[in-house]
Amino acid sequence: MVLASSQFLLHLLRGVGILGLFMLLLPRVLATAGSDCVVSPLGNGMDDTDQVEAAINQCGHFGTTTFQPGTYNITRKMTWELQSAKVDLHGFLSFIPDVEFWLDLENTYRVVFIQSQASWFVITGSDFEIDAHNTGGVQGNGQVWWDFFTNRTREDGDGRPIAFTLNNVTNGIVRNFRVESQPFWCNTVSHSSNVVYDGMYCNASNTNPEFFGENIVPNTDGINTYVSDNVTLLNWDITCGDDCLAIKGNSTNLFVRNVTCHGGNGIAFGSLGQYANLSDIVENVHMEDLKLVRIDSDIQPNMKNAVYFKTWSGTVNGEPPTGGGGRVHNVTVQDVVYDQVDRPLLLTQRNGAHSNDLPSKLMFSNLTFVNWSGTFKSTTVVDLECSPAVGCDNVSFDNFTFTSLSGDDLKFVCKNVENLSGLNGTSSRGFYGSTFIQDTTLNSIARDLPGFTEIAGGRHVPLVGN
Repeated sequence: MVLASSQFLLHLLRGVGILGLFMLLLPRVLATAGSDCVVSPLGNGMDDTDQVEAAINQCGHFGTTTFQPGTYNITRKMTWELQSAKVDLHGFLSFIPDVEFWLDLENTYRVVFIQSQASWFVITGSDFEIDAHNTGGVQGNGQVWWDFFTNRTREDGDGRPIAFTLNNVTNGIVRNFRVESQPFWCNTVSHSSNVVYDGMYCNASNTNPEFFGENIVPNTDGINTYVSDNVTLLNWDITCGDDCLAIKGNSTNLFVRNVTCHGGNGIAFGSLGQYANLSDIVENVHMEDLKLVRIDSDIQPNMKNAVYFKTWSGTVNGEPPTGGGGRVHNVTVQDVVYDQVDRPLLLTQRNGAHSNDLPSKLMFSNLTFVNWSGTFKSTTVVDLECSPAVGCDNVSFDNFTFTSLSGDDLKFVCKNVENLSGLNGTSSRGFYGSTFIQDTTLNSIARDLPGFTEIAGGRHVPLVGN
């Protein structure tokens, strides 16, 4: 029960007395003057959904809602509509581990357009702050889902819910939030502006020994940004089996700082240019202080890239039809440390493509990579395979260093790149490979230079051009 004001409390006191009032408050929701609600878990496996929603309905506008520590059992989809509100979430919202229930279309929202993804928990509204104090957030009970899908077909949009969705938010802040065992993406922000996430922890790691050494947690991205402007991501720690961060279409003015990615595919820009009737624009993105770390292969065998960009081809296929265009412009990724990734940097414009597909119509320009260092396991240091239809323009590197663990000859792949700078210089032999440090400028390298230079220690680093 939620009590709205001190006047209402006095009214109840007159009617039922002190003992009666105490009994009325036992459902664990207290409200005080100024629409400040305090909620405690019911415990004993009881359903907390009603009291959680009642508190938000009562105090989610111009009030404060405090959820005390503990586990809140949530048994249905839930939306919080917040206006000029504060939520202190000291406990976990645990979404019941009933896979068949959540896979029923009626039991989740479809507020995120991309492949009609499902959400079970949606935040909307303006001028709010949610602080989970590093003790609360969402419990996704993902192990049940991962075990379930080990012998079933698993595809994008298959009904696995996004753990925590911000949709149609203006001026929202999320602090110190934890998501344990999300069954699908950890976070999504869509159709929103002026959003700050400061402190986010996501952990999608298999604990079932039967599947050690396998990636049974695909699509457990840390976040997907979509049709959102002025989004800030600070102090993130992500363990996943897919994209640590995924910057999707029409994400503009993003600032990212202090992100650690454990396993998965790395930090992604994309997929982009997927839908023929839509134009994807990503511009003004600044990322700094990024760490990509390979973890125990029993828990998560993948650590594919540090950073990668991916677009679909230009061929119109399927329903909805693929083959969209757009642009990625003005992206800086700096201060990156990577540990045993398969490759440091990839740009591909043939995601999901067939050999005879038309080239992508999405153009990349003004990409800057500064202060990178780390170890990688393949022979390709940088792989830029830009579309011959539009090319990439103005791609620069500064203080880009690496140590290869392969022991084999290394190469740079640069196709259809105009005004490429910073990928020539000197190198020295490193531990199990070679460390290359570029310090001069080379323009139009992909079009004008057939090869690269012999490097110190007798290793040849070929440049694969057009």
